[in-house]
Amino acid sequence: MAAIEIAPRIVVDEKVCFGKPVIKGTRVPVYIVLAKLAGGMTMEQVAEEYGITLEDIQAALAYAASIIANETILPVPSGEQR
Repeated sequence: MAAIEIAPRIVVDEKVCFGKPVIKGTRVPVYIVLAKLAGGMTMEQVAEEYGITLEDIQAALAYAASIIANETILPVPSGEQR
């Protein structure tokens, strides 16, 4: 399977990072970009550390936002918790 673009600048390829979404043209997983930002790195630091652009980081954020926007959380009734 060749890389499939699932969002602007975001691709998946079963041969790269176990099929996790990555920044197009790199092996940098989207989740790593998000984790580094959440951990306090600036966008500029992440870009420099991983050799990606600020536009790549914005694309990762937009992709994550689109996933969360379509997520549905269903409550578990109190007697049925695992």
